[in-house]
Amino acid sequence: MPMSGNIRSPFPGMDPYMEQGWRDVHASLMPYMRDMLQPQLPGDLRARIEENVQLDEAERAPQRRNPDVYIVETPKGHSTQPADAGIAVLDEPIILEPENDPLIERHIEITDSKGRKVITAIEVLSPWNKLEGSGKERYLRKREQYIASGANLVEVDLVRAGRWWNMVDAYYIAPENRTTYRVTVKRTGQWKLELYRAPLSQRLPTVGIPLRPHEADIKLALQPLIEQVYRNGRYDLTDYAQPCDPPLEGAEAEYAAERIRGAGLG
Repeated sequence: MPMSGNIRSPFPGMDPYMEQGWRDVHASLMPYMRDMLQPQLPGDLRARIEENVQLDEAERAPQRRNPDVYIVETPKGHSTQPADAGIAVLDEPIILEPENDPLIERHIEITDSKGRKVITAIEVLSPWNKLEGSGKERYLRKREQYIASGANLVEVDLVRAGRWWNMVDAYYIAPENRTTYRVTVKRTGQWKLELYRAPLSQRLPTVGIPLRPHEADIKLALQPLIEQVYRNGRYDLTDYAQPCDPPLEGAEAEYAAERIRGAGLG
């Protein structure tokens, strides 16, 4: 059953407390974004959610988890078992948990109808894409590959981990434009970078998503989508009396405390 539209965050834009449940937020946001974009696309383009399973490891780069043994269907009459093989009784295994949690990295690709050419990639960044280490290095390589392939690239950054302006160090970002959150758009064939500011105190922007050079942008309205995540994920049950993780500092901490008190949640 859909949640009531009256469930609202005390913050006008991105609620920083939602970052504590980032994996759920990220997984929920992807299909909402795809469903908003899909009806706006020309008939020969489609938006699809793509994903990779990675290992969350601090010391070495995440790796794809591929099996060493595959079970495949064989034609009838070509059994690989000896004819006189007996039926063995299964022994009880010991269940082992992985030392490193698997990470599901999702993004959206707008492709032609056959999926052969990526027109636009939309990445919603996670903390491990921004913090120093193998996760960030791997993401930056992926970003370079998109740009080299001639695809447009949209980065939606709704997490406060790291300093995002260091990820676009080829461009000068004035201090007043280093907002808490941001969206950037890199269009194919252009050196310029489009920056959508997203301060903690403002609603999230509506972003122009580029397609092919002869086509008009389509629209991605982030604010109603993050509000939908908040409602359907029951983030109204957040304990706002507890410190935010990662912590807010300075003017942002004061602003958040004021919003929370004003909503009667502190």
